[in-house]
Amino acid sequence: MKNIEEILRQSKTIAVVGLSPKPERDSYRVAIYLKEQGYRIIPVNPNATEILGERCYPDLSSIPEKVDVVDIFRRSEEVLPIAEEAVKIGAKAIWMQEGVVNEEAYAFAQAKKLDVVMDRCMLKEHQRLTGKQTLT
Repeated sequence: MKNIEEILRQSKTIAVVGLSPKPERDSYRVAIYLKEQGYRIIPVNPNATEILGERCYPDLSSIPEKVDVVDIFRRSEEVLPIAEEAVKIGAKAIWMQEGVVNEEAYAFAQAKKLDVVMDRCMLKEHQRLTGKQTLT
């Protein structure tokens, strides 16, 4: 299993499940920060067509390109089907944001050889490891 630093360093494309088009939401702030750091952000939200200037997809299976990390901004009880879909599309890792805890999804993804981060903020971890601060 890769550690957080390796996941962040080796990943290029991040599908953000539950990305909100509202700038005041954590998912929006995290995604815009990651985009500013050079990551390719793919919004996943069935209720939007575009977020952050990127085409939005209704689910992971609709994304036509390779995804390295699935960053999850959903309720903890909604994570397992997302983890299952992440395996189907060949993602390398799932990342459950701060406050998102699902032990069953964690165990499932690990058993399928995905790297898993749970209950951690991708923005905060990136800043901690790089010393960068948010630009927005």
